[in-house]
Amino acid sequence: MTYKLAIVGFGTVGQGFAELLQEKRKYLKDTYGFDFEVVAISDPLKGSIYEENGINLKEVLSLAQKEGKIDGYKRGIKGWDSIKTIKETNVDIIAEVTPTNLESGEPGTTLIKTALAEGKHVITTNKGPIALFYRELMELARENRKLLKFEGTVLSGTPAINLALITLAGANINEIRGIMNGTTNYILTQMDTGKNYGEALKEAQGLGYAETKPDADVEGWDALAKIVILSNVLMHADLKVSDVERKGITGITLSDIKKAKEENKRYKLIARAWKENGRVKARVSPEKVEEDNILFHITGVNNAIQFQTDILGCVTITGPGAGRRETGFALLSDFVNIHCSLIDRCCEK
Repeated sequence: MTYKLAIVGFGTVGQGFAELLQEKRKYLKDTYGFDFEVVAISDPLKGSIYEENGINLKEVLSLAQKEGKIDGYKRGIKGWDSIKTIKETNVDIIAEVTPTNLESGEPGTTLIKTALAEGKHVITTNKGPIALFYRELMELARENRKLLKFEGTVLSGTPAINLALITLAGANINEIRGIMNGTTNYILTQMDTGKNYGEALKEAQGLGYAETKPDADVEGWDALAKIVILSNVLMHADLKVSDVERKGITGITLSDIKKAKEENKRYKLIARAWKENGRVKARVSPEKVEEDNILFHITGVNNAIQFQTDILGCVTITGPGAGRRETGFALLSDFVNIHCSLIDRCCEK
């Protein structure tokens, strides 16, 4: 079995996915019995290529890294936009990795809808469409008998969604609580060593952990999107972004950090969802975490999520919540899971 893939969005994550596809080709074939070709890449800034028999990933990655564009690729059809790429290429699976937009979900929402309507499976790391339109997109996938996978929307490559859906299948999740943003966790970790907020933010920006305009992270929007996704997918809620209380870390001072230390606690930006009177509620805010909770010990850019279950009690998963290869791995994992699901369908027939 050979799959044909398109990567829509060829920034850091799209390139990380392409790198892993190169590295893992033999492993995927030997272990899972399938091969693949990336036949299309489309990015509004870097350019687009459609090569029916497969793009040379090594060559196109080199172009992207050296020139910042892929227009110099010598073969294939150039100049198609993402919608045309989705509609008119011989693709089985679309990897949608355009930037997150929590206001409208665009352009990702339209791209995902188009792909599903055109009979193509979708893997995505884009939080916007899933946070805003999860139920609508899943219904469209069901109507078209296609799969939509989005593991990378929460903890990058750390398998939070699949852990809950598959490994914890049969357990009722009553509460979700965790550190879901690496940038803020890094800043708070540095403040714990005596740096003020401005110094810690500047250091995070210098290391590439924080954007020049860091509002999505430090004001809690990124964590909010993730807790909305987890609530709707795992707790069967119907939360909207506007339903979630949100407070970032910009108001945390060294004095606050010192007082927490005196209580043997640490400040963490905690995203939480819980059940109250039959409804799911959610909040993102800085909280003082006690030393006997594993979240106290999660430092730097690492993330962690705790699932409070009826059978196993508290189950915690921790790992990287961002990164080029880490997020690329989430796409790779979803790709493999789509293959396994399709094999199961064939076996059922």
